[in-house]
Amino acid sequence: MRDGSRPAPQWLSMGKRKDGLDVDHIPFPMPETRWILRQNWKKLTFLHWKVDPALLRAHLPDDLELDLFEGDAYVGCIPFVMEDVRPSGVPAVPGISTFGEFNIRTYVVKNGVPGVFFLTLDAKSRVTCFYANWRYGLTYRYAKCSVKGELDEGYRWSSVRKKDGVGLNGSSKPTSEVRQANPGTLEYFLFERYSLYTVRKGKLHHGYTHHLKWWYCDAEASISENSLVESYNLGISDATTPEFIHMSKGVNVVTWHMLPLEDAS
Repeated sequence: MRDGSRPAPQWLSMGKRKDGLDVDHIPFPMPETRWILRQNWKKLTFLHWKVDPALLRAHLPDDLELDLFEGDAYVGCIPFVMEDVRPSGVPAVPGISTFGEFNIRTYVVKNGVPGVFFLTLDAKSRVTCFYANWRYGLTYRYAKCSVKGELDEGYRWSSVRKKDGVGLNGSSKPTSEVRQANPGTLEYFLFERYSLYTVRKGKLHHGYTHHLKWWYCDAEASISENSLVESYNLGISDATTPEFIHMSKGVNVVTWHMLPLEDAS
């Protein structure tokens, strides 16, 4: 396990790329090849809990290292809108490219590169649930997901899986002005992640994501149901009371192919 409170490895800043992407804020090089997928993450609520590292470890691949902040492991549950998902050079498709998504993620590191690992990605898109699972090894499950509202007034979110009824229902409201995270803080550890790890065909894969630094605010949440988090044995005593809550209008994102780890550089 790597402790995120220690200084992370330092990489040479790359400034702005030829394709116009600003990567000055990302602590490791992005791929030199062109990105393949564009999407926007909008209307996000970040719900976080400290969890037992041993219980969380059971949900991770053996060769992926758990990333810690000041000795603590964290898991996040994030309801949001996945907006205008489309390949490079292809327009968004109405009714297909935008949908609600509710994921559970944790924080990992491999070969010094921090990232996220998803325990589940519940989404209201049968196309994504099929294709992303098959092509990238992402653990998408179909659910009726809805996120509405604006940052200033608050977000309302609800999700229920069609198969087993697992879901999340609640709302969030901002309690502070928006800001960006400073290095060394918990928020920087949780938000400033620019890669992800998956397992596909028994092999660990790694991919890169690019977006500008997060603008976020502190928030409060009212949760009536959270069987989504409760369905995992993580030692959380009350899944309706997150320890840390934040909100964001969102970011615009581009991603690269998920590659087997030995080829991912």
